Amino acid sequence: MDLMSDAIESYILNHIDEEGEFLAKLNRDAHVKLLRPRMLSGHLQGRLLKIFCRMMRPRRVLEIGTYTGYATFCMAEGLAEDALIHTIEKDDEMEPFFSPYLEQSPDKAKIVAHWGDAKEILPMLDETFDLVFIDADKREYCIYYDLIFPYVRSGGMILADNTLWSGKVMNEEVEPSDRQTQGILAFNNKIKADIRVEKVILPLRDGLTIIYKK
Repeated sequence: MDLMSDAIESYILNHIDEEGEFLAKLNRDAHVKLLRPRMLSGHLQGRLLKIFCRMMRPRRVLEIGTYTGYATFCMAEGLAEDALIHTIEKDDEMEPFFSPYLEQSPDKAKIVAHWGDAKEILPMLDETFDLVFIDADKREYCIYYDLIFPYVRSGGMILADNTLWSGKVMNEEVEPSDRQTQGILAFNNKIKADIRVEKVILPLRDGLTIIYKK
């Protein structure tokens, strides 16, 4: 299911801040070198993440699911000089792609990259986060949410990507073997029922849920 027509998306991209040479190169390299470049956040979502950081002025940001680092670099652009983003990626095979871009980034001093399982790494960080961006294994979204919630300050925000999952969340019946879709459905239902938060789903790209911790 297309959430946005190509024409509308093209119009939007032509009327927002430019991607910039650094991110455009990362985008091109991802499409040449990686098997699933569609997983990259992309220009539109990247500008939105930067704006969130501009508006919220978070001191500490957590990202679960680094992948290429595209979203990481976008958020870092919007952070104050004394702010920090901890980004965690389970797939260490992404490190050779990500690390050269981190070294080239003008915001590299704001970024700390961790390679491994977020469930093991997060408790060791000893941080309270103002903003969290989840874009990792959809089967574990509920686990990540429960894991990070105590580390998010009251008034903080959690952003969860891919929560419309190419429209698959609209299917009346989902195969038990489709654990990714099952994971997103369980997460969406969990957030809907959580009275500790306020929430809204934006039909942006593949769906972005914004969660405000009361």
